[in-house]
Amino acid sequence: MTTDLHGPLSAYAARLHATVGDRHHVASPLGAWLLLAVCATAPADSNSAGDGPAAEDLAHALGTDLADAAEVARALLDAPHPLVRSATALWRRAGRGDGGSAAWRAALPRTTDVGELPDQAGLDAWAREHTDGLIDAFPLKVSPNVVFALASALATRVSWATPFDVADARALGAGSPWARGLRRALRSPSHGHRCAIVSTERLGDVIVHAAPAQTTDGAGLVVLSVAADPQVPPSEVLAAAYDLSVGAADGAQPAGARSLFDLPLGDAPLWTVREERVRTRARDGREERHNAVLPCWSAHSQHDLTAPALGFKAASTILAEALHLPIETFDARQVAMARFGRYGFEAAAVTGMFGLTSLPPEGVARTAELRFGHPYAVVAVATDTRADGVTGPWHGVPVFSAWVTEAEELPEADAADR
Repeated sequence: MTTDLHGPLSAYAARLHATVGDRHHVASPLGAWLLLAVCATAPADSNSAGDGPAAEDLAHALGTDLADAAEVARALLDAPHPLVRSATALWRRAGRGDGGSAAWRAALPRTTDVGELPDQAGLDAWAREHTDGLIDAFPLKVSPNVVFALASALATRVSWATPFDVADARALGAGSPWARGLRRALRSPSHGHRCAIVSTERLGDVIVHAAPAQTTDGAGLVVLSVAADPQVPPSEVLAAAYDLSVGAADGAQPAGARSLFDLPLGDAPLWTVREERVRTRARDGREERHNAVLPCWSAHSQHDLTAPALGFKAASTILAEALHLPIETFDARQVAMARFGRYGFEAAAVTGMFGLTSLPPEGVARTAELRFGHPYAVVAVATDTRADGVTGPWHGVPVFSAWVTEAEELPEADAADR
């Protein structure tokens, strides 16, 4: 499944990062892709949604047919990774739509929360709960014209299997703008991390560093860093990083890794190669060693996901049909954060989509405040509606009645909100 997902996810990541541009940012293309893939379950019981142009647009955005995307989403969400928290939720406003067919709801991932649309505090609490507090607030603000919401959350907080060493920031290189503004940087340890100079067809030589996290029950996480010539557009470097991530989880040497003995000694824009006499057990007496120097970094980003190429317009149309809810527009956003340091890595993203209907046209409203400031009558009437819809004998029976002529002060204990 990982191999099947890698191509579609790489293509989706290219489109998402292209909408963000060259600014410093972090994102979770997987978080957005999973949210779309959850919508891909809808056509299973909706011919109009499954066969229409919205379905074609959604399949194009996902990079695969809807059935395969839905199966991938179920596989990932229903068997969560020990080091990556994941969650999805589908909410609709009470009294709107019918929640869709039972067959469609059964096709959703088992772990997807389904229920009534929370208020803003509830949405923010959901974001905090499912990101271990790394994301404080939901990326969208709920309003009266929101009729449904779909959300995904991903979060990780890991420690490196082997922490970085500390280096003077000048080791980042004389041409580095960071070397002049920092005092300390990170140096890869003598063992436990993987480094390489890799020849790529599109970008020429790039440098690669892979830091593995401590494993849990055999599951791990590897954070791959890839740098190219500073003149290469960020989109090209990101695409190369996705390409090079194939095999990273298995510790495989990247395809195209170059031998240091094929490179000239001395400084190059991305590395320095030096040679010294050592005692080595290498068969040919030629040992290759690598280390890497990286800065600590962190990022907090918010992304507008409404661009047509990202698929959320199509997803909102399909979901509205599945829930039998008329919508007139949609909104989709992602908030993400990451922090890379000496001892570990943490990152989280919450992706949200709203289906919206327009508010009623403006008019004139009158409000009456009714004042019970003199004696008045009170009648307490029973209701008695049974589960079968039949009313019982108590239904509509006045049980208590009163004529109120004396008023009392509100008790102090009741003055505060509970």
